[in-house]
Amino acid sequence: MAQSPASTPASSPAAEPSTGGISSKGLSAGSVGLLGATVIGISCIAPAYTLTASLGPTVAAVGTQMPGIFMVGFIPMLLVALGYRELNNAMPDAGTSFTWATRAFGPWLGWMGGWGLIVATVVVLSNLAGVAVDFFYLMLAQLFGNPDLADLAANVWINILTCLVFMVGACYVSYRGMETTKMVQYVLVAFQLLVLVWFSVAALLHFSNGTAFDALGFSIDWFNPFLTPSFSAFAAGVSLSIFIYWGWDVTLTMNEETKDPETTPGRAATLTVGIIFALYILVSVSALMFSGVGTGELGLGNEDIQGNVFAALAGPVMGPFAILMSLAVLSSSAASLQSTFVGPARTMLAMGHYKAFPNRFAAISPRFKSPGFATVMAGVVAWGFYAVMRVLSTDVLTDTILTLGIMICFYYGVTAFACVWFFRREVFGSARAFFLKLLAPLVGGVILAVIFATTLIDSTNPDYGSGSEIGGVGLVFILAIVLFVAGIVLMFIMRAVNPAFFQGKTLTKGVSREKA
Repeated sequence: MAQSPASTPASSPAAEPSTGGISSKGLSAGSVGLLGATVIGISCIAPAYTLTASLGPTVAAVGTQMPGIFMVGFIPMLLVALGYRELNNAMPDAGTSFTWATRAFGPWLGWMGGWGLIVATVVVLSNLAGVAVDFFYLMLAQLFGNPDLADLAANVWINILTCLVFMVGACYVSYRGMETTKMVQYVLVAFQLLVLVWFSVAALLHFSNGTAFDALGFSIDWFNPFLTPSFSAFAAGVSLSIFIYWGWDVTLTMNEETKDPETTPGRAATLTVGIIFALYILVSVSALMFSGVGTGELGLGNEDIQGNVFAALAGPVMGPFAILMSLAVLSSSAASLQSTFVGPARTMLAMGHYKAFPNRFAAISPRFKSPGFATVMAGVVAWGFYAVMRVLSTDVLTDTILTLGIMICFYYGVTAFACVWFFRREVFGSARAFFLKLLAPLVGGVILAVIFATTLIDSTNPDYGSGSEIGGVGLVFILAIVLFVAGIVLMFIMRAVNPAFFQGKTLTKGVSREKA
């Protein structure tokens, strides 16, 4: 790791010619190992929360091809993860996408890559908090046998205030640094994984016993993504499946705090994606075999349950143990709410450190060695976004998830192409370099670029997503464009206020000169 700014100014390009000015930010080094990083990665993906919110919309898009679409979504995630690992090996930095895209393409695209990550994670924070609130009151209703308690989540102001409590608690744990984060996650992640496996096994037993709601015999054709009705449906399904894998890159944003930062984060990312893939295939197949894709009361095609599948299926599948699913989704949301703070906080820390954001964002808590100010700001903005969206509408989950898919494709794609471009001088030096530094990230980046473009075009249709529209244009497209434009405007403001980063004085554009 290069010297810290305290001893060698990061603003001097000559100070660190081999790394382009990359320097330490004062985080707590060596506090997370492979197990801890993998657990935090799984927590950030939040499989219980993600599945309950995405199983229904995915079936609505592609029907029984859901397992195949999950497989397709896994491919670019794995390929991009391999590229991320190579970038991390060469340049371990908490800024990840922001730092690496800046080194490869320069400050403008680098800044937007960081913006894409921040926006995606902040919007997810708001959704996580909202789901945590819903399942908190559902759990209370089940615990005390009073269905009216579940209705409290529908009260806008009670919902917003409860969300604030969850947000403050998660922000506090994250503020205390990686040691506290890691210990909280071990318990919460283990519990949700256990319950999801329990649910899947129980659903399969119902099928074998003839007690499934709408039994659907297993078919190998479910894994054939080419049987989807159209390419637009295929793209929408892949966009959703990319969302359900999103979050593994948090293992890379912790790279300045992990043991052996050149290798541990990349291994944790690959392990995280692999575990989640196996779990998603198990749950998707078991849900299809129990519920089918019809529009009946418990069918996955029923629009009334698509926004929260487990809330509807937990009772029929798990019987008296259904409260465990409520606790699992609640713990999944709460755990991910806390671990998701890691990504935007450390990206904003890096952007402040390299003068792409105001200097205040570079502040480190002297006691906990965490990005204190950036963590608090992530919480404030996420809660504010949630409060506004909750007041304006109660049916925004699907639209925000699809918008997130667009943002995720953007910044993952930019980072994948950054890997190809940064290592371009060495990719033909060995078979390993060709596959990991060129082929894998290039293919992954192209897939994401195609999905990004297709989804952006399709989202102009008012029928896309929830069907909400403004002036005849789909709400998903409008949300995506507003987020991109806001980033561009803010970027130009920062360029006017503090031009050092945009002049290449704090983080320089470069290319890997390492021999393969």
